[in-house]
Parts: sequence; structure tokens; C-alpha cells
Amino acid sequence: MKVSDLDREDVPQRRRAQPAEGTAGPAGTAPPGTGLDAAAVTVAYDGTDVVHGADLRLPRGKVTALIGPNGSGKSTLLRAVARLHRARTGSVTVPRRSAADASTSGASTPGAPESNGHKDTGRTEHDDSGHLDALSLTRNEFARRITMLAQSRTAPSGLSVRDVVAFGRHPYRHRFRGTDPDGPRVVEHALAVTDVTGFADRGVEQLSGGQLQRVWLACCLAQDTDVLLLDEPTNHLDLRYQVEILDLIRDLADTHGVTVGVVLHDLDQAAAVADQVVLLAEGRVSAAGTPAEVYESERLTDTYGIRIEVESDPATGIPRTRAVGRHHLRLERS
Repeated sequence: MKVSDLDREDVPQRRRAQPAEGTAGPAGTAPPGTGLDAAAVTVAYDGTDVVHGADLRLPRGKVTALIGPNGSGKSTLLRAVARLHRARTGSVTVPRRSAADASTSGASTPGAPESNGHKDTGRTEHDDSGHLDALSLTRNEFARRITMLAQSRTAPSGLSVRDVVAFGRHPYRHRFRGTDPDGPRVVEHALAVTDVTGFADRGVEQLSGGQLQRVWLACCLAQDTDVLLLDEPTNHLDLRYQVEILDLIRDLADTHGVTVGVVLHDLDQAAAVADQVVLLAEGRVSAAGTPAEVYESERLTDTYGIRIEVESDPATGIPRTRAVGRHHLRLERS
């Protein structure tokens, strides 16, 4: 389901007690309900592999958090899935929407950025399992299915919030006609969902960090994709805005059926917002499942190199963590 599908009552609801969907099965055989399936992805920098054969399966309409220490490959893997880094090996597939997928024109949009190393070839490739090979889609076809909010974006001065959000409609504008009949409706809906309608006509340079992050999310929603990838969306935000962004991410999955993959550093935030988590260490996926399944003290301690204690919230069952340093140990001994 896409954000523009209004007034739907059959959106998937969050189910904490059940195992995360889409985590079972061998790579490349995505089960029903998978929103995106990346298999055996390897990424290299300057000839050195930094992500090693990683699998990332995002359940449809759910939130998946990528966690792990700095340098573990979280952002690199997500950027490879988004075609911002070229993967040396691996595949990325997304479900077919309809038979129209086979005849998408794939007309490119003037001024839209080229994906790194991926050209608009005018062809759409299908695999045999009812999924599309996302790495072979044209630039615009890809942008109609997957969008990514990177860690940092520069707000263009002199533009209103509404102007910035409207940039998300570029993949739907024809190369020659330039028309996008659904654009105004989708933009207004994206403004409303992210609660930025009240300052839609203000210049983006006047906004706070939290407001600006919501504007960028609105721009992603205006792109009207099934999959939304976010790289540390709460970074450099005050606590209030961190919580607001995480609540919005949860709403996008629960209310609008968006498939979300998000990189987060805060383990407790990841456990609170995500249906499933993927733990990376040294460029490899070391565990994947629900937060309760992945958050084991010994596993997290080994991964992060510091003692991490895990307890379950008695009210919600969501795991909570505590990193134990020298001062905590001193208090325990006294």
C-alpha cells in the first residue's frame, strides 16, 4: 500500500508477540508479505569489501531497524539497497504491483539525480517469483518504489516547504509533457501526514531541525513509494523531535502500510519503534528477528565491546538495555 491510498481500513497492524515476518527462508526466495528482499549483498570501498554477503529482508508494512556499532556497515548496506552505492554482488527485489510493471515507460526526469552507476536503460526485468529485480529498474521506475532519506541534506534557500515536498513528485513527471495529475493531491496528503501543513508556505531556512526533518520525510512520502529507507533520521535532534520522528515512522507503517528500513544507533529507540531488528557487526549480519529475539546480553556485549544488560519492560515486553561502564561496576561492588 502507498501513502496516497486514502481511507483504507485494512492496513496491517503491529504484532509484537509474533516473530518478525519475512525473516525466514533462504536468500532470494522472499516469502509472501515481503516488501523488499536484498540477498548476498557485498559492497567494496577502494577494492576492500566492507559489507560481506549481507541479507536484508523487510516485511511489508513493518519497521525494520538496522543496528550495530560504528563501522559495522549499516548505512553502507542501506545505501547499496537504495542504489546510492554500487553493490559488487547481490540482488535486490521488490514485489510486482500489477501487470503494468511490465510496460512502465521509465521516462527519465530532467534534473533528477542519477543513481550511482545505474543508468536509465528503458527496460524492466522480472524474476520468476513475482518480484522485480530492483537493480535493473530504470531510475524513475526505481524511484517510484523505493526512496531513501540520507543522513544529511542541505535545505535549498528561497524555497517554501511546499516547494521542497513537491520535489518528491519528479519520478512521475513525463520527460516532455511534464504533467503529474496526482501531484497536488499527493503533496497535500504528505504535508498532512507529517504535520507540516501549518507552515507549508514558510521558507525552509526558517525551520528548526525537527521541523526540517519532517519536511524531508514529507518529500519522501510525496514520492509515493512502497519502501522508505531512513539513515539515522533522529541524528542531531533534540529528544522531543527524536520521539516525534520515531512516532511518525511508526504511524507510516501502521496506518499507511509503508515498508520501512531505518538505521538507528540508540538500541532502546530501535527496540521501541521496530517490528524486527537486524544486527550488523564488521560488515556482516549477525542476527535478525524481533527485538526480543535479537537483544541478548551476551550477543550485544560481544558486538559492541562493552557489557550490555538487557531486561524486558513488564508492561510492553519490549527489551531495554543498559551499557555498564567502570563507574557502574564500582557501584555494584560497593
